[in-house]
Amino acid sequence: MAKRTVLIALFDGVQSLDVTGPLEVFAGAERHTPGSYRIRTASPAGRPVRTTSGLNLVPDGSLDDAAVPHTLVVPGGEGTRGHAPRLVDWLRVHGPRARRLVAVCTGAVLLARAGLLDGRRATTHWAHCEELARDHPAVRVDPDPIFVRDGTVATSAGVTAGIDLALALVEEDLGRDTALTVARHLVVFLRRPGNQAQFSAQLAAQTARRAPLRDVQQWITEHPEADLGVEALAARAALSPRHFTRAFQAETGTTPGRYVDRVRLEHARRLLEDTADGVEEISRASGYGTPEAMRRAFVRALGAAPAEYRRRFRPAPVT
Repeated sequence: MAKRTVLIALFDGVQSLDVTGPLEVFAGAERHTPGSYRIRTASPAGRPVRTTSGLNLVPDGSLDDAAVPHTLVVPGGEGTRGHAPRLVDWLRVHGPRARRLVAVCTGAVLLARAGLLDGRRATTHWAHCEELARDHPAVRVDPDPIFVRDGTVATSAGVTAGIDLALALVEEDLGRDTALTVARHLVVFLRRPGNQAQFSAQLAAQTARRAPLRDVQQWITEHPEADLGVEALAARAALSPRHFTRAFQAETGTTPGRYVDRVRLEHARRLLEDTADGVEEISRASGYGTPEAMRRAFVRALGAAPAEYRRRFRPAPVT
């Protein structure tokens, strides 16, 4: 087996988890399958760097002396705000030579400044998507997924999404069993699908200011199988359906229907990942009523039917 070199770029102001998350995934894969990866870290000058949390990281060497890697990982962090011109110049020259180019969080901003995302679909931390799209109009920014693959370039959302992306790359390189072993060791799911939203329904929507609407939000989360039509929800809030719909959207930033759809999808996903319940049982428990209705919702939102989602993303039992 040919050993794949993974080179992680370091710079002052890097987010430590953007570095250590993917590093631990690749290191775990190397322990499971010796000879699979050779992991190196490098900074522009080869000197130690200080992360945003104050942790000092000592690189293996200088980027200028680094060999062309199989996988080049560019993390993000507050240091990207200073434009990191030396690193961007290095990326512009050496980034295209890597077999696989990976950005974690605002590492995508550095790739964009180097012109490596032009014409490509990409994502980054939700708080920086608008800025990335504004400053780099040639990049097709998708603010929703936790990671995006476009050819040989992959970008991910903030911090822990780098672990999901790294697990996906390990699964691609070494197979699902290795990725599962690493995921279990790190006490995470095999990986969240790349097109999973960066926010859960509860995080994506704002919390309503008024108590009756907040109570309705909580009720939806706790009772996805119930009648969650506008009339039923409006009655629970003691409002007319029209007033309820307008107030809910004004205070949460989304319509009642979209909020219900997202809660039901997340509930069904968790049951598929965490239980052995059948699809028909899960569809009823999640408020879909029929397996076909749940299948349509999954294909529309995740690009995979429930059975396929379970096969790909439910961790295998520990033996």
